[in-house]
Amino acid sequence: MRLHDSPRHGHWVWLLLAWTVALLATAAALFIGEVMGMTPCLLCWYQRIAMFPLALILAMATFGEDRRGALYAWPLAAIGLGIALYHSALIAGWVPAWWVPCGAGPSCSDQALDIFFGIQLPWLSALAFAAIVLLLTVFLRKTRPS
Repeated sequence: MRLHDSPRHGHWVWLLLAWTVALLATAAALFIGEVMGMTPCLLCWYQRIAMFPLALILAMATFGEDRRGALYAWPLAAIGLGIALYHSALIAGWVPAWWVPCGAGPSCSDQALDIFFGIQLPWLSALAFAAIVLLLTVFLRKTRPS
């Protein structure tokens, strides 16, 4: 049964939106790293490790009309959200100095790039992961097998 033939075809929009968020976040991370030449910190690398596969998994799930992709993507997005929230707390100064995981390389607590009048990149990452988790949760609930 094709997507447009299904009586529940409108539910796939949630999956498409989650994929769009993951694709935009991946493109932005690649632009910042490769075009702007900014080296990511350790926590940024972990967030990339969670986000980059989401763009592929959600693309395959969306265009393959496969609900299982959302099941695979949800835990990855939730882990990415946890890392992004921790990184955001670190930037805000809510995490003790001895609990900072970064060693050599760029500092995780001192972000050199802020956009949109002071918004830090980890905050945008947390927002992207939260949006993906929310969209996937809605999609999975609406497409629950009967």
